[in-house]
Amino acid sequence: MQGLVIVTGGSRGIGAAICRRLAQDGFAVAVNYAARAKAAAEVVQDIIAAGGRARAFPGDVAREQDVDALFAAAQDSFGRVVGLVNNAGIIGGASRVDELTLDALQRTLAVNVVGTILAARAAVRVMSTRHGGVGGSIVNLSSVAARLGAPGEFVHYAMSKGAIDSFTIGLGREVADEGIRVNAVAPGVIDTEMNPGERQARLVPNVPIKRVGLAAEVAEAVAWLISPAASYVTGTTLTVSGGR
Repeated sequence: MQGLVIVTGGSRGIGAAICRRLAQDGFAVAVNYAARAKAAAEVVQDIIAAGGRARAFPGDVAREQDVDALFAAAQDSFGRVVGLVNNAGIIGGASRVDELTLDALQRTLAVNVVGTILAARAAVRVMSTRHGGVGGSIVNLSSVAARLGAPGEFVHYAMSKGAIDSFTIGLGREVADEGIRVNAVAPGVIDTEMNPGERQARLVPNVPIKRVGLAAEVAEAVAWLISPAASYVTGTTLTVSGGR
């Protein structure tokens, strides 16, 4: 058996696909969720039915105490963490910048940026050889929006994912000699509830492959970066966007 991987925002969409995929590789999976307890339980049930190990853990990644409690509870159940997937994220509503509310902006940054950093901090404190750990892997979820800008819709979201790209580079270099690899995956238009049918139809003509991506395809990239197969890869962002 492999060790424990914590997946934030693992109850639906890309996060759920990542949980199922990592379980196939033999990892015990901590399925974190903020509000969707039933959906998280279904992911856990699917993993256990397939012979894997998983448990659901509540927690808002934007809250320091929730992150600390998540790591403590998950490790009580499955032993020391060897991987973290920072998947939890929100779009924060479609809005032009001149119509953006302060509440939407602050919540987007709190979940997407602060939450990612808090969870990564907790993981480093456990996995780093500097802290007595044995190493591990962190994968952050970015987005192609970080370089496209998402004008007229999600500039605030795109900006938050640009921060993830910078954080991935910086933390990756900071802990590279402490046994921890830090990378990111940047999905394009993926068939999840965050991209309803109308939006998919509007954006697909701009995708060179001419289709939307699947959550399972993103999960494959994450699984590779978590695995020893990516042992010489750190501080980089892998784009999964059909060429967009």
